[in-house]
Amino acid sequence: MKRKLLYSNALLLMFFLFLSSFTLSAQAIIINAPTPIDNPNLGGTSTWSVICAGANGGFNEYFVNITWSGTANSGNEFILELSDANGDFSSATELKKITDQNSNNNFDTFFAIPTTTRGNGYKMRVRSTDPAKIGPESAAYNMYYMDITSNLNVSELGDGVPPGSICSATAITLQVDNIPNPETYQYIWYRSGTELTSEKGHTINVTQTGVYYAFIDYGSICTGNGNTDSNWVDVTIGATGSGIAINSPTNTALCNGDTETLSINLTDPSWSYQWYKNDIAISGAIASTYTVDASVTGFEGDYQVEISGAGICTEKSTNLTITNADNFTAARNNAANLVILPAQPETLSITTNAISPTYQWYRNNTPISGATNSTLDITEDGTYYAEVTQGGGTCPGTTRSSDNTIAVVPSSFEIIADYASTYTACVSTSIILEVQTINAIESDGTKTDVTTSLIDSFNYQWRKDGVNVSGATSKSISLTDTPENGTYTVQGILNTYNDTSENLTVQLLTSETVTINSTSTVYCSSSDIITISTTKDLSSETFSWELDGTSINTTDPTITVTTAGTYRLVLDKNGCSLNSNDIVISPLDSSLITLDVDGEVIFPEGSSKTVTANGGTAYRWLDSNNIEMGTTNSYTFTEEGNYLLIANIDNCEISKPVTVVYQDLFNVPNVITPNGDGANDQWVIPNTYSNKSDINVVIYTDKGIELLNVMGYQNNWPQSTTTFAKQNMVFYYVIKNANETLKQGTITVIR
Repeated sequence: MKRKLLYSNALLLMFFLFLSSFTLSAQAIIINAPTPIDNPNLGGTSTWSVICAGANGGFNEYFVNITWSGTANSGNEFILELSDANGDFSSATELKKITDQNSNNNFDTFFAIPTTTRGNGYKMRVRSTDPAKIGPESAAYNMYYMDITSNLNVSELGDGVPPGSICSATAITLQVDNIPNPETYQYIWYRSGTELTSEKGHTINVTQTGVYYAFIDYGSICTGNGNTDSNWVDVTIGATGSGIAINSPTNTALCNGDTETLSINLTDPSWSYQWYKNDIAISGAIASTYTVDASVTGFEGDYQVEISGAGICTEKSTNLTITNADNFTAARNNAANLVILPAQPETLSITTNAISPTYQWYRNNTPISGATNSTLDITEDGTYYAEVTQGGGTCPGTTRSSDNTIAVVPSSFEIIADYASTYTACVSTSIILEVQTINAIESDGTKTDVTTSLIDSFNYQWRKDGVNVSGATSKSISLTDTPENGTYTVQGILNTYNDTSENLTVQLLTSETVTINSTSTVYCSSSDIITISTTKDLSSETFSWELDGTSINTTDPTITVTTAGTYRLVLDKNGCSLNSNDIVISPLDSSLITLDVDGEVIFPEGSSKTVTANGGTAYRWLDSNNIEMGTTNSYTFTEEGNYLLIANIDNCEISKPVTVVYQDLFNVPNVITPNGDGANDQWVIPNTYSNKSDINVVIYTDKGIELLNVMGYQNNWPQSTTTFAKQNMVFYYVIKNANETLKQGTITVIR
């Protein structure tokens, strides 16, 4: 008992000495605070003391010098970190990771600040990862990323329009309105050149008269480089308007040739005036009155007058609306293009809201005698319109003309037929053909589309291969079967007119299906034969069996195959290929049968373990005496031993041995004696960890050097060729899976 106790104490002493060596190693590195240096990519002296990034095309490259002393391990990384704007590193930002300077105690590196950096108290530091060490903090720096480097717009309405000057009896709010998320920035506001130090937001409550403008606050140095100065807004607070208005005129609805003078209710010799129409300043209209002339096209609209002057607020009157009393309508009711057929007059008509209207119809700009109604029957070609004259109301005698109607007498018609939907020969199984366009053709060859007005007036006859199709006398024909394949035309007849469309070829694929079946889809061996057949009677068919798209047989209704690949049956249907379903024949692959355990089946003695197989069509579980135990896809084991699973994929058999063992109850050993005596020569771990493809075993030296890193550890370390430099050596191990560390500790090798 005493010997074991002494041995354990010795191990503990070695372990603590090992930890002490790591601690000393970790303390053997000293890192200094990073210091700003020149940017070698810029000319002249560029050592920075503040950072104003983002300007000049988004510049964001800065350099620091890093010095350190001591010894860094091979896997060490130096991390350059940035604090928050208050110098706090509790949520430090990684600026740069350096992995190639572990043997260089004095090196330079560059970094870019995050685009959210804005403040005056940023600090930097450097830390190492192996050994873990944090260097001292640098001095505090002004750092700003200036993502906005263009002029701000300040307005009262938030509409992006600089107001210039604002007069208000009460306080108003000005706001920055032309940048995204303006509330995320701080600002410097000025009133008449004086900084308003308490105002930092993107809005400001204005209670005093003055000239207001703003900058984005990029700190005392960077703000001037940001170019964010806003427009100036001249605000007068406490002023009241004069209450100007436009005097009510004699008429607000004017007839052609009328004039109306607009005047303002208040005037002052010191004021300036500007008249507006529809919110647009009228050039030269700067007197206290303005005359509206109804003989000028577009005179109607909303009028306003604006006053301005020293000591008053610029003020604009409310709108005064002037309308056109002559503005009645003469709307054409018939189609814009008409076809005149023999003995079939067409009726033209118009609708108007004129008061007491009178009508006059014109043909080719010449009045038609006696054509003085709202309708007109025509039998000649030409360009027609009606002139409407208002007989009463405010402006009697005013005229309006309707839109033109073009009437043609065709010398012939053109019938155009087409497929009603997407059609592909030997792919489509049905299609509708239809008359799509009817053109009236004049003697000079001019075509006018008259489809809308005449498509239902024609009589139709569809023809297939030059022969009339019985009953096919509408403007469309539906084709749904292969006997209807052929070349189609349609004849259109209207009075003495007769035209036949161009040819439309139809080649439909039959809608029937062909199915093939196979005795198996998997080759068990090279001598295995698989039969592929179909229920379709092929005695009167032209067909071809295909392998990977190449014809292999054109005579046999059933084929036997000995080659892997994709098989199908193709029938010739009226010049179209009708394809069967595909059957893919694959060689046998034992990996198609899987078990839901990894390696050995392990469970504690006295319990059980259910193993499930997948991928087969039938299963047999056999014990070591080849006695069948079960025929389903799963079996529950209660005894350790060697078993066999025979799984079928169709007519193929795959055998998978299954080893069942009781769970090892010993702990992971921490001592081995590799002296070649066959006892405890290798580090053997419990079977819950060994031989598992999802378990990772890693072994390190006392210096932290990785010796072994394997999945599915085979209980075979150390190898017989492994040498040990000392009598007793301590190693460290970690056993883990993808999610967690399962076991860790030390291994002492005693020689």
